[in-house]
Amino acid sequence: MNERIRVREVRLIDENGNQVGIVPTREALDRARSVGLDLIEIAPTADPPVCRITDYGKYKYEKSKKEREAHKKQRATELKGIRMRPRTDEHDYLFKLRNTRRFLQAGDKIKATVIFRSREITHPEFGRDSLERLARDTADIAVVEKPPSLEGRTMTMILSPKS
Repeated sequence: MNERIRVREVRLIDENGNQVGIVPTREALDRARSVGLDLIEIAPTADPPVCRITDYGKYKYEKSKKEREAHKKQRATELKGIRMRPRTDEHDYLFKLRNTRRFLQAGDKIKATVIFRSREITHPEFGRDSLERLARDTADIAVVEKPPSLEGRTMTMILSPKS
């Protein structure tokens, strides 16, 4: 390991977290060995590279602990579904609008679907109007990710929360 040192000097941080400055790599290694710890390269792309004197096992443990904590705070966005008919009654529409707003405020995406049955398919504009009304009524908290599109007997639109 000592025989193949490619970097001439490094910026060194000692075991107490104090910045020592720029020192030759060999001196940094000797200093780490003298206190019984490891020399760890923290920022290899910096010029000169940044190294710290610390216990490698403890460093790996704390790094994985931080990654686990960050992973715990991440939340996967769910795709919630709202289904309507072209002639959905006003009260039912308001109920679905309230649920849509609640889902969007929770950070979920919404897939709004209008289902056409029998002869309703001859007037797809009624379904499009329903979806566009939903988009207008949620415009303060949502953006249209995918505009209304007809696929077979269903018309779908995807709304996502504003960031």
